[in-house]
Amino acid sequence: MSRSQFSYTRDQLMALSRLVIEHAAKQGATAADTEISEGVGQSVSVRQGEIETIEYNKDKGAGVTVYIGQRRGHASTSDLSEAALKSAVEKALTIARYTAEDEAAGLPDADRLAKNVPDLDLYHPWDLSVEEAAERAKACEAAALAVDKRLTNSEGAGVSLHTSQFIYANSLGFCNGYAGSRHGISVAVIGEEKGAMQRDYWYTSARNANDLDSAESVGRIAGTRTVRRLNGKKLDTRTCPVIFEAQIATGLIGNFVAAVSGGSLYRKSSFLLDSLGQQVFASQVTIREQPLIPGGLGSAPFDSEGVACLDRDVVKDGVLQGYFLSTYSAKKLGMKTTGNAGGSHNLIVTPGEHDLDGLLKQMGTGLLVTELLGHGANMVTGDYSRGAAGFWVENGEIQYPVEEITIAGNLADMFKGIVGIGRDIERRGSKQVGSILIDKMTVAGN
Repeated sequence: MSRSQFSYTRDQLMALSRLVIEHAAKQGATAADTEISEGVGQSVSVRQGEIETIEYNKDKGAGVTVYIGQRRGHASTSDLSEAALKSAVEKALTIARYTAEDEAAGLPDADRLAKNVPDLDLYHPWDLSVEEAAERAKACEAAALAVDKRLTNSEGAGVSLHTSQFIYANSLGFCNGYAGSRHGISVAVIGEEKGAMQRDYWYTSARNANDLDSAESVGRIAGTRTVRRLNGKKLDTRTCPVIFEAQIATGLIGNFVAAVSGGSLYRKSSFLLDSLGQQVFASQVTIREQPLIPGGLGSAPFDSEGVACLDRDVVKDGVLQGYFLSTYSAKKLGMKTTGNAGGSHNLIVTPGEHDLDGLLKQMGTGLLVTELLGHGANMVTGDYSRGAAGFWVENGEIQYPVEEITIAGNLADMFKGIVGIGRDIERRGSKQVGSILIDKMTVAGN
């Protein structure tokens, strides 16, 4: 992929955005906003040393939201011609005219919009040919299979590249945007022993290809993780401490975000209703939102409404300091937007003193979970039940792999039952957290 991959310049996208806003005003909208974007991607996968798929995508589109007083209409188009954009505006207006008034509908307060937009170093195109991508994927798969002779098959390895750019504009005068990139290498392999098979995977992801782990190291980790799962056993049902390995501990933080996000709160469909200022985690848990980290996978100078993103403590010493609110959800709750239209940005969970080995020793006897199956988290009640696999631990040492078990608890109790957070921080996404040790959960097996 070459560096001249976008079809539109930044100035062209800004001009189209302004055209949308101006046309909406001429057609009777009292307020309007639009986001116009395009993205380019390339993905190459190999399996058993042969190229399996080559995918190339190039997408573009525009979303238009208009307001007639408190009535809202939205339309979208993948055609960025002036005629198509004007037609989308008119369709959105037609929808608005037939929509009931909503007191919470409308744009953010003008003083909340981002005034200065810093360059957060989010755009690093990767000039990698299909042939070069295939060679890296083959090297990744080969390194995985070379770990052990019991690794007999592969689900494939892949190398992906993606870049995008957008402009967001509204009738309050805001018009800005930026380009971003995200690239990755991944592999999954299958091991077999005594007629039983296991699989595991690994990946690396970054905005800048120079920050990716090598294809060979990704393969070696995937191979090692698969081999150590062979000869898994079942457990008898019990209650015991549980460690969530860092890469799945991010899911617990995701459950927390869902529970304290505006949509769940104003619909009263969260187990953490009215929890602002309350103890929701163990006192050692602090979660900070840092949207302005240069190169961060969850970094953004402003949210999807143009509201400036700011550093803040979300949880301090276990006490909830703030929700995740858009303008709409904030108005529904009688509050102010937190700059989280579109989601959270770079949630950093402060680690404790131990790495994963230290957490295992702290736990003594219990379960290390390395994979979760299914979607068993009820955001209304907090009830949590997931299929799981991992390792049984005694005297702080891994004894054997376990499989075909279910772990269960309640998220409210689990959050308050956190007794350790590891320094083995997962950095491949927007939620950065180490392994999490919870004092007790039910483990269902035989």
